[in-house]
Amino acid sequence: MRILVIGGGGREHAIVRKLKESPRTTGLYCAPGNGGIAKDAECVPIPVTDIPGVVRFAKDKRIDLVFVAPDDPLAAGMVDELEKAGIRAFGPNAKAAEIESSKVFSKGLMKKYHIPTADYEVFGDPRKALDYIRKQDTYPAVIKADGLALGKGVILAGNFDEAKAAVKTIMEDKAFGASGNRVVIEQFLTGPEVSVLAFTDGKCVKPMVSSKDHKRALDGDKGLNTGGMGTISPNPYYTPEIAEICRNTIFLPTIRAMRQEGRPFKGCLYFGLMLTPDGPKVIEYNSRFGDPETQVVLPRLKTDFVDILEAVVDERLERQPVEWRGEACACVVMASGGYPKRYKKGVEITGLDADGQIPGATVFHAGTALRGGRYYTNGGRVLGVTALGKDLPEALKKAYAGVDKIHFEDAQYRHDIGK
Repeated sequence: MRILVIGGGGREHAIVRKLKESPRTTGLYCAPGNGGIAKDAECVPIPVTDIPGVVRFAKDKRIDLVFVAPDDPLAAGMVDELEKAGIRAFGPNAKAAEIESSKVFSKGLMKKYHIPTADYEVFGDPRKALDYIRKQDTYPAVIKADGLALGKGVILAGNFDEAKAAVKTIMEDKAFGASGNRVVIEQFLTGPEVSVLAFTDGKCVKPMVSSKDHKRALDGDKGLNTGGMGTISPNPYYTPEIAEICRNTIFLPTIRAMRQEGRPFKGCLYFGLMLTPDGPKVIEYNSRFGDPETQVVLPRLKTDFVDILEAVVDERLERQPVEWRGEACACVVMASGGYPKRYKKGVEITGLDADGQIPGATVFHAGTALRGGRYYTNGGRVLGVTALGKDLPEALKKAYAGVDKIHFEDAQYRHDIGK
């Protein structure tokens, strides 16, 4: 099979590497890819939002399957256009992808179908939003932009002044563009967080192994929210008993609800969960593989990845086995100094071999460029240094040993992933 992966981050590198393991993969392309992906697939300079460009390329190269990984092209209907052109694609269509691209839609879905989540209200007027926050007078207040915001559209306000600033940033300054036309203000939940990705063909759902993401930039869960500074799998809080509760109260009801709404979801559905004292609740849905969760989940997959993707596209997932390795996996993200705010690009990275790897760990490239055989930083999150181990402490030890071998000016990473 000739496969095209859309995207150019660490998640896409993990996807490309897993596809490369399959004996069924005969041609592998990535648009636009990055410096590290270029060693594992042929990178093509097509932006992720250029839907006509992707369709043209897929036709010209007689691509058998397009894997649409990021949220923007899914929300914009890339899968719809590929299918119209007779090209098979992995990922939800635009109507189904709204489960991520509109918080207002997803919260309404949960309310309608009694899927456990935080209490909330929706506002299109900043003054009414602030009146509500003032009246509730409970902090932290959770303020979410309705639409896609690069994983940064959620602000936790510790007091009214912070809430006021958050509403201004999202709704008036339009920090996330039209995504901030409406906000969801919801009850603050407490408990351990769990990420569970699931394969689904719209009828059957097969959850993957659990993981835990570390969102804050600095040690001790301090600093700004980022796209994710590291991950571990399995999540130690996600017991078989909790998995069963989630399956019956969240996973299956969500798949049924989407089908009922005439939006059957095919692809990977990401469940961001909070294990509250009142039981598991949904914090958010994503309509795709998470980043950097993918970097610790896919290395644990035993079954041929291509077989699973085809079973999802053909709606025969129920008959497709999905098996996992027993080892644990850990990923430590090395970011540019200053991330998630301002940071330099074009800083040389040393310690990687010619393939952009190091002994003892797998390096998934997120924001790198390859020039003259050398690697340079080209983004906020630069590398995801990942390792498998017999248990979590061993996986973390190997991942951090890998981090110690890699150097670039002002490299920033957390020292407490998995603690």
